[in-house]
Amino acid sequence: MPARRLHRPYSGAEAWVPDHASLPVLRAAVSSCHGCPLYRHATQAVFGEGPAHARVVMIGEVPGDAEDREGHVFVGPAGRLLDEVLEAAGIARDEVYLTNAVKHFKFTRRGKRRIHAKPTRYEQRACKPWLNAELERIAPEVVVALGATAAQTLFGPHFKVTESRGQAFATEYAPYTFATVHPSSVLRAPDAEARASARRALIADLERVAAHLRESAAAPRHAKPTRSAGTKAARSH
Repeated sequence: MPARRLHRPYSGAEAWVPDHASLPVLRAAVSSCHGCPLYRHATQAVFGEGPAHARVVMIGEVPGDAEDREGHVFVGPAGRLLDEVLEAAGIARDEVYLTNAVKHFKFTRRGKRRIHAKPTRYEQRACKPWLNAELERIAPEVVVALGATAAQTLFGPHFKVTESRGQAFATEYAPYTFATVHPSSVLRAPDAEARASARRALIADLERVAAHLRESAAAPRHAKPTRSAGTKAARSH
């Protein structure tokens, strides 16, 4: 029986990603990417930002309205909350590189407002070469997927953040790869008590990340943890 062919409705970003390029070269190149239709309505592509040799890479879903307009990652309310919980967890912000799984804003219009929309798995796959290039250039000690879209981009479509949040996995992306909720989910909680509880849970997940950073600082770079996830499957999605 012949193998099933992967359906790819979009060409993907491969043709636009320069080989062996530095982060500044990649950042300049992403503005010309037409690997999926999202570029047609977004203001601009929003590339990752942070130290070129960051110890931690944190991956969100897709730029929001503020990020799309300003051209920078995590500059809206979720970004401000992320800064707060990083500080509370003991993670130095200047050691973190922030990016998104998808580089163009996806939205639906409601009057004059642009409402965030979840990228499809095809849009995630189309944009994955940019994320791969960022991770390869940075070679971080820790990767943190913020939310289901980022986690499924790394681990595959069946990964559930609710079941595996805060756990460390060894993957080809980093010795320690975590998944937790996106800060925007905390902001969407229905009331103040729920938001406070969700914030505490996010800080607890990030405290586990901080603990592994301390552990890795005392060990040889890229020593692997004992827990592992299917890295070949992770890269294929």
